[in-house]
Amino acid sequence: MELRQLEHFVAVAEEQHFTRAAERLAVSQSGLSASVRALEQELRTPLFSRTTRSVRLTEAGRALLVEAERTLAGARAAKHAVDAVRGLLRGTLNVGVEQCVAGVSPAQLLAAFHRAHPHMEIRLRQEGTSSLLDGVAGGRLDIAFAATVSPLEWRGELMPLAREPMVVLCAPGHRFARESSVAWTDLAGESFIDFHPDWGPRRAADEAFSAAGVRRTVAFEVNDVHSLLDLVHEKLGIAVVPQHFARKPEARRLVAVEPQGPHRPVYESVVVLPAARAMSPGARALMTLVREDPLGQSPNTFAKTPVS
Repeated sequence: MELRQLEHFVAVAEEQHFTRAAERLAVSQSGLSASVRALEQELRTPLFSRTTRSVRLTEAGRALLVEAERTLAGARAAKHAVDAVRGLLRGTLNVGVEQCVAGVSPAQLLAAFHRAHPHMEIRLRQEGTSSLLDGVAGGRLDIAFAATVSPLEWRGELMPLAREPMVVLCAPGHRFARESSVAWTDLAGESFIDFHPDWGPRRAADEAFSAAGVRRTVAFEVNDVHSLLDLVHEKLGIAVVPQHFARKPEARRLVAVEPQGPHRPVYESVVVLPAARAMSPGARALMTLVREDPLGQSPNTFAKTPVS
């Protein structure tokens, strides 16, 4: 079994398509197919269930994927460690980020990293919190910026970034728009606009409603902030969002109202890291920039309030 074969296998598993995987790896499709077949012959079991329209992992394939990602991550870490000793940072830094995460500007941070380490390739994935945790755990991601992570969900390292209250966002003319605060019980029966369940703001809101014993209906599920704000503008529902969403230019005509009571939702953002011994040199260099605040902002920009 060769690392090259594992790379081919992981690419097909992620793309669920041989042609796309071959294009991604810049290899011929016939060569990729032959590599995967050789791996299946060596393991004496099919790794993929193939049809004319789809490629899906078998049970054996799913078991191999976990170990293959760890093996490839270990190989990358070994190479990066040698480069670091030589004073070089080469290879690839795989970063995951949740949309509009508070406490850091991923674009500015990665630009600073690129200026400091121009020979490192940067790959960025935007995903929900659960996917980010899985990515770091499996070695697919070196580091991730996520939201609302419970210590029970993650056994690696968590560095706090920011902590802020969530607010009820509504359009002018809504019955809450004239209020400075609103009780949880008053939210019952409203139509809500929210993100998919894996996104941090949705997780925080769901936990708060559950703690308050209030049931709610999420009528519109979206995957980006701009769509959420547009739907609120059109008076199709209200939203419970991190406070910094209300300061976006697109939200300037909306009204932010504070939830009242003991179960006010809190949005927390963190840096998700593997155990210290498994951290890649690229991730260590990025964390140095996070701690040193390369953006020239206030000293606490990247760690405003500890996550409890």
